[in-house]
Amino acid sequence: MKILKAGEADIDDIERIYKSIHDGEEKGMTTIGWVRNVYPTRKTAEDALGRGDLFVMADEGKIVAAAIINQIQVDEYKYAAWKHGARDDEIMVLHCLTVDPSEKNKGYGKTFVAFYEDYARRHGCTALRMDTNKLNTKARKLYQKLGYEEIGTIECIFNNIPNVQLICLEKYLEETLC
Repeated sequence: MKILKAGEADIDDIERIYKSIHDGEEKGMTTIGWVRNVYPTRKTAEDALGRGDLFVMADEGKIVAAAIINQIQVDEYKYAAWKHGARDDEIMVLHCLTVDPSEKNKGYGKTFVAFYEDYARRHGCTALRMDTNKLNTKARKLYQKLGYEEIGTIECIFNNIPNVQLICLEKYLEETLC
């Protein structure tokens, strides 16, 4: 299993994962809080690819997960009561972590978050931030188990989805001496 920056050839697989998640939500098999044709979409992945911050996880040649990792804090974050003060250049953000539903319960989400934390360290960031919809209880449990603290809920229109209760999470990485 490996995680690397996505390429143009990965977009179809990422879109397939998004569609599978939307299918599951529409059938009542999962609750994420996403809306088909609104977020996430193929354009979500294409925009991240263009910025160079789209990552994929491959296992035996198959794309099983994807995420966006960068230092872009969404506008809604300015309303959060972050516990760890940090300069913008010390903050890394995980966006839109998706795992193929047909590959669930294999530890891919946990592995991707560990990659995100290592990526942040390698880029000199000690403050980790992310968000999820309040409805996404599975992600919230995973993040809490991995040491992320829910620091608040922001009611907003998020990624063009109305009436979202956005849960903001953070974790602080202790600085290590070289």
